[in-house]
Amino acid sequence: MKKFDYDSFYDEVGTQNGWDFSSIRSFLEGVTWDFYEEVRKRCKKTDVLLDVGTGGGEHILRIAQELFFLIGIDLSEGMVETAKVNLEQSKASNVKFFQMSSYDLQFPKGFFDVVSCCQAPFSAAEVEKVLKSGGVFLTQQVSEADKLNIKEAFGRGQSYGQQDGTLKEKYIRELKEAGFRHIQSFEYDAAEYFERPEDLIFLLKHTPIIPDFGQDKQDFEILKDFIQNNQNDKGIRTNSKRILLIAKK
Repeated sequence: MKKFDYDSFYDEVGTQNGWDFSSIRSFLEGVTWDFYEEVRKRCKKTDVLLDVGTGGGEHILRIAQELFFLIGIDLSEGMVETAKVNLEQSKASNVKFFQMSSYDLQFPKGFFDVVSCCQAPFSAAEVEKVLKSGGVFLTQQVSEADKLNIKEAFGRGQSYGQQDGTLKEKYIRELKEAGFRHIQSFEYDAAEYFERPEDLIFLLKHTPIIPDFGQDKQDFEILKDFIQNNQNDKGIRTNSKRILLIAKK
């Protein structure tokens, strides 16, 4: 089977919509945190923050007034261009966006007070390098068991077949090896309801949950059966499982 090109996929989506899923009509039950609210709570007005995998930058623009300076990076040129447009519209003067790999952070050692990373790849060693002593790293990642009933219906998907919890243990191990001395971990597995079939189709076309979704006509037959089997008064039900790690240098 041809390996799915995640980098090209993310770049294409970034150019199309900058990961703006605000048009999707859905809701969650059982969420126990808001990631960027957790970031905000750990920041001071004098802090400098790096957001890894910032996408369209909407989230750090929302908390920009709470910090001294913020930098968002993303590997995708399309994402960064969208972020710069959002920055211009926001009028924030303390935010900058750059195209950069999370595996080669081109900043001075110990430059940032806080580093955040929401559902994007990161290098624990690179994060440790650019964090100040006593600095905090927060990351939210997608668990293997996320959207599990969808992956089971298609018989494929991102992290499908991997044991749930493997990624969390991998991240914790890498953080410890990089020198982080205090690591907290949290999880939630929330019910997620999509109001309309088109909401779910938009999600599947613009995320790698089911790689290459829609390229085979059979995908839509599978999706039709999935909707019939998982629809109730609240909507089309699946799950959203997330990991939160908070590590102190």
